[in-house]
Amino acid sequence: MTKQSDQLNIINAEHFHTAVDDRGIATITLTRPKVRNAFNVDTINHLLTTLAVLEHDPAVRILLLRAQGEHFCAGADINWMKDVVKLGYQENLADAGKLAKVMDKLNQFPKPTIAFVQGACFGGAIGLVACCDIALATSTAKFCLSEVKIGLIPAVISPYVVAAMGVRQARRYCLTGELFSAEQALEYGLIHRLDDDLDALAAPFINTLLDNSPAAMQAVKSLLHDISNHAINDTLIADTSQRIAAIRVSNEAQEGLDAFLNKRKPDWTKE
Repeated sequence: MTKQSDQLNIINAEHFHTAVDDRGIATITLTRPKVRNAFNVDTINHLLTTLAVLEHDPAVRILLLRAQGEHFCAGADINWMKDVVKLGYQENLADAGKLAKVMDKLNQFPKPTIAFVQGACFGGAIGLVACCDIALATSTAKFCLSEVKIGLIPAVISPYVVAAMGVRQARRYCLTGELFSAEQALEYGLIHRLDDDLDALAAPFINTLLDNSPAAMQAVKSLLHDISNHAINDTLIADTSQRIAAIRVSNEAQEGLDAFLNKRKPDWTKE
């Protein structure tokens, strides 16, 4: 295990546990089932540190985000919310900024990310799911953008929620705060697949991702982030041409093309 992964032993806490297996699959597991895995400022701080460690660990190929118990995450911890009520504007700005950084870090994470959702997925938890590349859920999972019910708004998660489920559905559910089902989440694009056995459901995705070029997948993530909502013009055309030209001459692309032409499995560990 790399030095980066060794740091995980330091930052594992009561809020969640992180491990990296021999295949390079990193798993962050929320471990507060008694409070439906609700997060607080400590969870956010630890998540930010953990994501920073994992993104720079060359041994990590895929990141899984999951939770212990019956529920994925009920959003903000009630005790944290009690503390937030006492904060002034500047303190609230700093506090919100930390959650915004977690969302951005997860959204920009350079390796493929998969969310496993069961039970309640409320408030900020929907933001975590929306930031992952692939989102899987059980058929009984429930979703709710509940902020307006307590006088708040889903501000820092809104860009990712809109990107995942579209403006039309976001307008409805951010305004009403109503529950919606796993089937509806699938229909809206927030979730990709449903199955009550999430591990079995994830296995084909994981195997496929492990077969793919790590450098190419990282380049794809960067590409899609950069071209989203970008006008198709000469600048974009030039940029995408430069990206494909650059990756064609990379070591991994040369290995992948050679393997394809010679009908063999590529070895992504070659330098």
